[in-house]
Amino acid sequence: MIGVGRADCTGPLSDLPLMGYASPDQSAGGIHTRLYSRAFIIVEPESGKRAVFVSSDIGMVSQRLRLEVMQELKNRYGDLYGQDNVVLSGTHTHSGPGGYFQNTLFMVTSKGYFKPSIRAIVNGIVKSIDIAHENMKAGRIFINKGEVENSNMNRSPHSYLNNPQSERNRYKANTDKDIVVLKFVDMDGHGLGTISWFAVHPVSMNNSNHLVSSDNMGYASYLFEQEKNIGCLPGEGSFVAAFASTNLGDVSPNTKGPHCINTGESCENVNSYCPVGGNSMCIAMGPGNDMFESTQIIGQNIYTKAKELYQTASREVSGPVHFAHQWVNMTDVTVELNATHRVKTCKPSLGHSFAAGTIDGVGAFNFTQGSTDGDPFWDEIRDMLVGPPSNETADCQKPKPILFCTGELSKPVPWHPDIVDVQIITIGNLAIVAVPGEFTTMSGRRLREAVKTEFESHGTMGEMDVVVAGLSNVYTHYITTFEEYQVQRYESASTIYGPHTLSAYIQLFRGLARAIAQNSIGNLPKGPEPPFYSEDLLFSLLADNLADSKPVNTSFGDVIKDTMPLYRTGEVVEVTFISANLRNSVESRALQTFLTVERLDNFTSTWSIIHNDASWETRLYWNKKGLAQSNVTVSWYIPQAAKPGTYRIQHFGHYKQRQGSKFIFTPYTATSSVFDILKTQGL
Repeated sequence: MIGVGRADCTGPLSDLPLMGYASPDQSAGGIHTRLYSRAFIIVEPESGKRAVFVSSDIGMVSQRLRLEVMQELKNRYGDLYGQDNVVLSGTHTHSGPGGYFQNTLFMVTSKGYFKPSIRAIVNGIVKSIDIAHENMKAGRIFINKGEVENSNMNRSPHSYLNNPQSERNRYKANTDKDIVVLKFVDMDGHGLGTISWFAVHPVSMNNSNHLVSSDNMGYASYLFEQEKNIGCLPGEGSFVAAFASTNLGDVSPNTKGPHCINTGESCENVNSYCPVGGNSMCIAMGPGNDMFESTQIIGQNIYTKAKELYQTASREVSGPVHFAHQWVNMTDVTVELNATHRVKTCKPSLGHSFAAGTIDGVGAFNFTQGSTDGDPFWDEIRDMLVGPPSNETADCQKPKPILFCTGELSKPVPWHPDIVDVQIITIGNLAIVAVPGEFTTMSGRRLREAVKTEFESHGTMGEMDVVVAGLSNVYTHYITTFEEYQVQRYESASTIYGPHTLSAYIQLFRGLARAIAQNSIGNLPKGPEPPFYSEDLLFSLLADNLADSKPVNTSFGDVIKDTMPLYRTGEVVEVTFISANLRNSVESRALQTFLTVERLDNFTSTWSIIHNDASWETRLYWNKKGLAQSNVTVSWYIPQAAKPGTYRIQHFGHYKQRQGSKFIFTPYTATSSVFDILKTQGL
């Protein structure tokens, strides 16, 4: 039995910082594409045993988010869906709203904890599971594999080169080009959905972007779903296509590579440093001329290959469903490297190179990647602000020079999680390994190989396909190999549990695989449960938005800058309206789209919606004017396929007013003048 479901999980579109680049100044200011949660439920018919995989268009799954989702599922379904058999994975778009974490470090970079944000994501995830649960039907699963070219590059090749040459020689590239596609069909062969895993960061939309966007992986989902759900608007239709994250830690979509933006010369060096301007000038871009075009190209490449593999998939995935899950205190794992050598993980810490950022999104000040010495100036600042790391943690984390020893900071709540989920679900000969962070290329390869070897060594599961599902269940930054850790570029400086983090995870996941293969899951200790902090301990730096105001003698929704009477395909329509704060519509939970592009049916004199705010062709920009006034500009990039005819654009929102001691939210509708579209000559 198979169930698939999709639901909106977009969250606030204004004020709240976007999650991914750790820049409090990169606040949401409109929408490029909507964010969705996509759920897949696989049920073993005879026993009813089931597993759930959810991929959501968010930066990552936080511990708080997972705990809240699990509680909602328990309230609805009892013990049917729980920690053991539900995997929650984030696509890792860097253009989704933050505010859904309970650890201090993540709250600092997101202006705190924002309940409307986490509720939007929780509601979306749970609703997608509800839809999948309610639409179960007999079906079949097929798997296929291929390669996607010209769509990813290693952004830390100097770290990768520190891995043993004999190991590197086994692979033709320093990133994984493989894409794995699952095809879900009913018993008549009609498509239900698909999941694809491909290693690339969804950072085609760079850190200058302020629009909520699902980025390149979301665009691939958009293309696949639009093709299958014929005649439906984005977000509608029964076919669900998820493009999920895997071992993308050191993998960039910005395929033109790093260049000094002030001189044009390459800055492909261990420090990502430009002779003039330092590392802040070293940025990777491409393959398009701007971030929108780059997002489109990478997403199109991934979709095209996934579609081909979906159409030709013939190897069936069948067999029993199994799952294993543990909570682990990652600050205190003893790893047996061999019969005589044991090592341990460390209290969480971030190195100096963490503050340097990456070529996909540079940091600030004079921090550089590849720093193994630290900086006395910043160490002194650190000591004054939060205190120095203990000698024990400093020794454990070597050669990382510690910028913040987050594992020794506990106010108002711990800065990083100590308790981490490890989880595997298997469907026949397919194992989905849910990892709590960003594994680099070689880390992912080692983990897949170790889990595959463990499964197959017991002779009970046959030959296994192993997929790494990234950014699942809780976020713990990066996981590099021990050798990459020595170079201390961004990914290594962000490997928070120390140089043996990967070895610890491999040991833990092998233990889960062994328990499944030996049918001894019941003997696995559950481990220490993670904390669920009271909201009283969580802080918010985001002020409540004020009651909305507007210019004198105007109304919400009035046109400031109207459309022109006539356009041709390939041109851009723009209209600006007096608006309210977009947060109002999220908090009131009453709005499905902030805009529509509509075409007049001359025979019935009715308007049909052609695009909504989830459409690739539309953008909505929100601009704050003073303390409580704002406007929105809706842009429609007219596709060549647009039919000639009469059109209009509408914007929807809610304005906030005080009524006595309470605030009320009142809906408004804004409408442009009508305009005509002609076909561009020659097309």
